[in-house]
Amino acid sequence: PQDLKFDGERTFVEIGDNTVIREFVTVNRGTAESTRTVIGRNCLIMTYSHVAHDCVVGDHVIISNASQVAGHAHIEDRAILGGLVAVHQFVKIGTHAFVGGATKVTQDVPPFLKVVGNPAKLYGLNTVGLTRSNFDPDVIRELKRAYRLFFRSDLILSRAMERAREELKPYPEVEHFLSFLSNSERGLAV
Repeated sequence: PQDLKFDGERTFVEIGDNTVIREFVTVNRGTAESTRTVIGRNCLIMTYSHVAHDCVVGDHVIISNASQVAGHAHIEDRAILGGLVAVHQFVKIGTHAFVGGATKVTQDVPPFLKVVGNPAKLYGLNTVGLTRSNFDPDVIRELKRAYRLFFRSDLILSRAMERAREELKPYPEVEHFLSFLSNSERGLAV
């Protein structure tokens, strides 16, 4: 791995079935003894991309051309990174998130949302992706309400969480969204 702490330990890379890795992609193994970098099943890692040491990439993830994912990043299932995306170390990108091309991601990207730019800014719910994935329209509507509550109101995070628990239907997707926000360690792209 490209990590100065590496000292020849036995480490691994795990790549799931049906994942396609195109030309000139680099994937680094884990750093510390018995650690691993994991790329899930049915992913597409396009030309000139890089997945650094100790990353976890979920299933059905698309990493487009020349995107760079730094060490210890975690990309949940079905997220899509556009071309030339730079993901900072330890960042987490949520399931079904869409990261637009040439975006610099230094903070966590909540699940089901779109983010683009430098600095990265949220641009609403990934409704196109969710519709293509056959999400129930009621779930999409509730996720949209959650997005507005947290990112388009004047509420602080703790108050928005209280209101979300009171007002939103507890669909599994909504619960995952709320859990992701609660457990963010790097802060959230806004």
